[in-house]
Amino acid sequence: MSVLNHAQQKAVAELLRVSPVADELGRRFAAAGHELHLVGGSVRDALLSSLGDDLDFCTDARPEQTLAVVNGWADAIWETGREFGTIGIQKNGLRLEITTFRAEAYDGVTRNPVVSYGTSLLDDLSRRDFTINAMAVSVPGHEFTDPFGGLRDLAERVIRTPATPQLSFGDDPLRMLRAARFAAKLQFTVEPSIVSTMSDMAGDLDRITTERIRDEFTKLMNSADPIAGLRLLVDTGLADRFLPEISGLKLEIDEHAQHKDVYEHTLIVVQNAMRLEGDEGPDFVLRMAALMHDIGKPATKAVGRDGRVSFHHHEVVGARLTKQRMKALKYPKDVISDVVGLVALHLRFYGYGRGEWTDSAVRRYVTDAGPLLGRLHKLTRSDVTTRNRRKAAQLAADYDALEERIARIAAEEDLAKVRPDLDGNAIMELLGVPPGPIVGQAWRFLKELRLDRGPLDRDEAEAELFKWAREQGHIS
Repeated sequence: MSVLNHAQQKAVAELLRVSPVADELGRRFAAAGHELHLVGGSVRDALLSSLGDDLDFCTDARPEQTLAVVNGWADAIWETGREFGTIGIQKNGLRLEITTFRAEAYDGVTRNPVVSYGTSLLDDLSRRDFTINAMAVSVPGHEFTDPFGGLRDLAERVIRTPATPQLSFGDDPLRMLRAARFAAKLQFTVEPSIVSTMSDMAGDLDRITTERIRDEFTKLMNSADPIAGLRLLVDTGLADRFLPEISGLKLEIDEHAQHKDVYEHTLIVVQNAMRLEGDEGPDFVLRMAALMHDIGKPATKAVGRDGRVSFHHHEVVGARLTKQRMKALKYPKDVISDVVGLVALHLRFYGYGRGEWTDSAVRRYVTDAGPLLGRLHKLTRSDVTTRNRRKAAQLAADYDALEERIARIAAEEDLAKVRPDLDGNAIMELLGVPPGPIVGQAWRFLKELRLDRGPLDRDEAEAELFKWAREQGHIS
């Protein structure tokens, strides 16, 4: 049996898993005089035995004709992509997107595609991004179509374009980012001529909207091997168009002389963080914090009289730069806040092993991290990349001790909810003041006291409140 036939059989076998829906839909289109093909990523994933519940189809039917076919059959219909020729439906738990054959192009100036309908399956496949996404299986007939050698490239684990890379990327420059993303997701190699074209055309990425770049980059970061994708972005200059801070790390020598530069250290930290993610799957916040944790180093570099390099307060500068960059990329505020918080806190642990931390310092560490504490544990451990085994073992032991200490104090106190021993109502009643700034000041004083000394009984808390109020001139 040839490789081609074996691969076709795999694709058809995987397709049969959803064929009760796909073939029924295909028969409905055929009855209406139209073609229907499973296409693109769905065929690729079927060949890789990883077909999901989101299926992509293409057809010669126009959107209004597609609607006529699926009305009364689909469990749900959405038309948000209708202007691009796409009708979405849901059937038996499957999400299906049906798109009219397209001949899509960009005019070299605008940031969005100019869509015109194609007339054949071959036209549609020829405008797709990569050969591994330019295969189709007809339904209900299950006829396999592969005009550009996608099956061969899938077997060879290589990414190529159906047309020349210049034409493909000229049509949609985002495809350069997609090449890096598929290299990261599938752990494939990008064909050398495509890498060269990505370098030559990196500036064309500026034509693409920030939102599309952000979404593609997020998918890359959440992939199986983001390091391969990141290297490709940096090596081709694409990263300079939307995340120049990462390339900038190549200019700085690692202060511990353990790595060629801070960039190489950073990639190892990202890998380490991924190993600690657990069964929850990709954690974008943790991975992004690992990627950005040292971007403040170029701006804080100093060389001492002894020739040693330092980057004092680079976590503070890095947090500010991370916030600026992620805002520019239009990430949601909560995602930005979490990543920035981790970058700002990632050095807090160092010094613990010297025995300088009091219980108060541990409480503040937990309180400042808040819901990010679990991720902060992972990021801090990931940042240990020294090849000195004794030093690495000591740092790991120190962090084990800190986590044990946190657990001990947490068992004695409710560290997750460190609050003053008196609430706002009690403060107002005891001091005889109305709601206002004084109550807030008193509340913050009591919280600091709580962090320093742990829980106080009611009498102690009231005595400290009155003492503070007298010192501040709020009561006589």
